[in-house]
Amino acid sequence: MTTGNRMTAAALDGEEATTSRVLRLQTIVRLRWLAVGGQSISVMIVAFWLRFPLPLLACCSLISLLAWVNVYLTIRYPPTHRLQPPAAFALFGIDLAQLTALLFITGGLANPFAPLVCVPVIISSTSQPKLHSIALAILAIIGITALAFSPFPLPWYPGVVLLVPTILTAGFWVAIVSTTAFAAFYTYRVSLEASELAEALTATELVLQREKHLSQLDGLAAAAAHELGTPLATISVVAKEMQRELGDDPRFGEDVHLLRSQSERCRDILRRLTTLSSENEAHMRHLPLSSLIEEVMAPHREFGIQIHLVEQGNRATEPVGNRNAGILYGLGNLLENAVDYAKNEVTVTVTHTPEIVSVMIEDDGDGYAPDILSRIGEPYVTKRQKDDSAGGLGLGLFIAKTLLERSGAKLSFENGGPEKPGARVSVEWPRILMDTKLSK
Repeated sequence: MTTGNRMTAAALDGEEATTSRVLRLQTIVRLRWLAVGGQSISVMIVAFWLRFPLPLLACCSLISLLAWVNVYLTIRYPPTHRLQPPAAFALFGIDLAQLTALLFITGGLANPFAPLVCVPVIISSTSQPKLHSIALAILAIIGITALAFSPFPLPWYPGVVLLVPTILTAGFWVAIVSTTAFAAFYTYRVSLEASELAEALTATELVLQREKHLSQLDGLAAAAAHELGTPLATISVVAKEMQRELGDDPRFGEDVHLLRSQSERCRDILRRLTTLSSENEAHMRHLPLSSLIEEVMAPHREFGIQIHLVEQGNRATEPVGNRNAGILYGLGNLLENAVDYAKNEVTVTVTHTPEIVSVMIEDDGDGYAPDILSRIGEPYVTKRQKDDSAGGLGLGLFIAKTLLERSGAKLSFENGGPEKPGARVSVEWPRILMDTKLSK
């Protein structure tokens, strides 16, 4: 179970740089057309409505340059083309340089549109690798610093020169740089967590699909037995007739007896497959709580760690619930983690009352580190203690927690007290969700 989870997590990590960090060209093209439209409208309003003096030719040239690059990209590449990180970095760099140049000739940091310099950095931080976004942020800071020393005045009423105090310019610089850094870091963290969550949920669905396929094997066996029954019956009839005619023949009698016996053996096997599916269907569909716990514990008894079962309740009144692959997998993963980190023993305490059903898993290991305890259940939280190099408690625990919560359970993680150290996981359901007699 753990090996499969770790392989899945490794595969997802390996694909991160090639899938989740690939940006569609059409997205950048559309954003650029929005920028071209906004810049054009702003220049037209300032030049022809407000009638402020403005280097109109230079502004139009810079806007046209961005538009022509967009036209070239649209003609050269199909709409579905996806950009690798270096190509995306280059396009974001062009956007940043064009916007910085436009602001430089229209007042620098005194221009009220100067904070827009942070936009390419923010977009990059949501979709590109961290190093590329940091490099783009450094270029943005260099551009913002250049804007602080722009010799071009802010377009204003004719005959009036608007002078911005140096201290105010410095304040603008600090505000824009801090906005760029904060917004880029925030969007990077949000997009990273969303990406990890999506990948982990995908892995969860794969696990559920695999468990569902395994549970369908009985039905496939019954279908195969039914389909093979008719031709095998024909073979048996033919073998019986051959035995009647050639049973005493010294040349073919032994072979005919063998053919008849093997055909009967095949019929017995198919009969057992059919009865296995029909008789065990209810057994596979419904499980008493004690049988469910035993099925969870059985695979983990051979690893040198003592697993003790404590049942607080009478088996005569225990709930009998539907066989749920998610519950089996989730409890199995929690128990496996406890075995991995235990020193000598793991205790599984099962409690059932008329209102609740609970399972508590305790180990005698070192427990959870305080900073890890508050984040347990997030994707890729992979360590219990800071100095622990073992795996576990990462994607596998996230999947287990998701599956158990989907079944209606509430989970809590804590450390034991000084008299009984170690990790403790409690899983609790309303009894109505675990007892088919109550849910009817």
